[in-house]
Amino acid sequence: IANRRLTREQQRIQLDLVQGLNAERLKADEVNPAVEGVIESFELAFRMQSEVPALMDLSKEPAALRESYGIGNRATDNFGRQCLLARRLAEAGVRFIELNAGNWDHHRNLRTTLERSCASTDQPIAALLADLAARDMLKDTLVIWGGEFGRTPHAQNSDGRDHNNKGYTMWMAGGGVKGGLAHGATDEYGYEAVDGKMHIHDWHATILHLLGLNHKKLTFNYAGRDFRLTDVHGNVAKEILG
Repeated sequence: IANRRLTREQQRIQLDLVQGLNAERLKADEVNPAVEGVIESFELAFRMQSEVPALMDLSKEPAALRESYGIGNRATDNFGRQCLLARRLAEAGVRFIELNAGNWDHHRNLRTTLERSCASTDQPIAALLADLAARDMLKDTLVIWGGEFGRTPHAQNSDGRDHNNKGYTMWMAGGGVKGGLAHGATDEYGYEAVDGKMHIHDWHATILHLLGLNHKKLTFNYAGRDFRLTDVHGNVAKEILG
């Protein structure tokens, strides 16, 4: 993402010129959220372009730490790099980081594909949690693991599992949640939640609470109807808070 034609200093000179014009416009308008947004966006883009390359250089990390994340192992290298990069980004002050581990849509070949998916993620995510804890960052970092739904306990295509939104597991660590707690339970078949149910609106309300936001105060009336991030529903699951 580095500019090959201009040095960082030359880019800064160009940006200062543009930002000076933006500042003059903002001064004339006194209040102009659009111009304020442009100024902040340009500064953010400049910092990303100039600072992110160094953050992405994982070779600066000790070899033993990279190995703990599974970097260098074909099965865990991809997700391991994501996890280590996530720690470096969090350490640098990035407030929201999303990682992705695909290939969980096991409609067939469950025994082979599920084992492979678990093997590719188990070591890296465990290393991330341990690394955050060792740096005293976990208590201030909310880690959320999950997907959009679970899988059925019964077979599909003889050796696969279908989608199931009635009962499935997500987990959270750090950031104000209680460790070592299992909340809720499914029926004896693992098909449907029967105890301690948490709707997606409850989940969102709880996440917002952990981020210091009262979801009920984020309510806005438009066209005669109230709107908010939790769709005017949801309750904070206080029993999982640390």
